[in-house]
Amino acid sequence: MRDLYIKNGHGFIVMYSLTNHQTFQDIASMRNVISRVKGSQPAPILLVANKLDLDCQREVSTAEGNALAEQWDCPFIEASAKDRINVNEVFATVVREMNMTSEKRQKKSYCCCTLL
Repeated sequence: MRDLYIKNGHGFIVMYSLTNHQTFQDIASMRNVISRVKGSQPAPILLVANKLDLDCQREVSTAEGNALAEQWDCPFIEASAKDRINVNEVFATVVREMNMTSEKRQKKSYCCCTLL
């Protein structure tokens, strides 16, 4: 069932808790599932560290999040759902990424002919 949702998805928010390093380690498998199911279709991903309001309990540094986002070639945002920090930005960013991916697909599908 999860594969069907991923197959039909146009963009993905992969989120972990910055207060729990295990969640940060677990998201790699989710990205692998997305890549496997989507295959050659582009799948924009946004990496989000949640619980920014609990910064004093932080187990995952901002640098670690940035490094993973760079490795995945995706945007990275730290947010707090509780305090509504960057929540709108998360959704705006994933939609922006989806639109960019769609534009790239349309440009690639355009073909020109050369008449001799």
